[in-house]
Amino acid sequence: MNYAKYIDHTLLKQDATKKQIKKLINEAKKYNFKTICINPSWVKEAKKMLQKTNVGITTVVGFPLGATTTKSKIMEAKEAIKNGANEIDMVINIGKFKDKEYDYILNEINVIKQKIGKNILKVIVETALLSKKEIKKISEIIKKSNAEFIKTSTGFSTRGASLEDIKIMNNVMQKSKQIKAAGGIKTIETLKKMINHNVTRIGTSSGVKILKNEKIKKE
Repeated sequence: MNYAKYIDHTLLKQDATKKQIKKLINEAKKYNFKTICINPSWVKEAKKMLQKTNVGITTVVGFPLGATTTKSKIMEAKEAIKNGANEIDMVINIGKFKDKEYDYILNEINVIKQKIGKNILKVIVETALLSKKEIKKISEIIKKSNAEFIKTSTGFSTRGASLEDIKIMNNVMQKSKQIKAAGGIKTIETLKKMINHNVTRIGTSSGVKILKNEKIKKE
């Protein structure tokens, strides 16, 4: 199995430097990851470096808190696509979700998807901050939306993805939406478990280490 094509090779640290971003991009080219996942300010430069490759560019919107306005998220998303991003990972407004403003959440997702057109939208729900019942509810909302993916985590909260989160999402989605697991995925064993539970994309900063370990085991 080509595990590299499941991975969004990620560097979202606030202190990431140009040197680190270039290293990330070179690794993505070497291992042929599905996309790199970077902050919006690096997208234009990454686009130049990834010309004539099959590596896509994912960037984040409303990141990492999700508490900016819908208008701000729209502007971020549109600029990112203009600068060369192929995929947008947006964070929902978790406070409004907890206040049961479900129409707000659904409308925000759909209007951002409308503005980015054919480009892929992944919706980050930050499962660390949600109960099992809330994970089920947000999955139901995203199932109704026009987004392509539900995504577990930003990687900036108290924990990342868990198999329990994924199982709840699967029970709701029934493969109607794709699932991206992110945060805390550092081994090939964890990656395989996620894939075996219908996860189609993995967000990780440990992609190189994961693939190297898999190669060593095969040898």
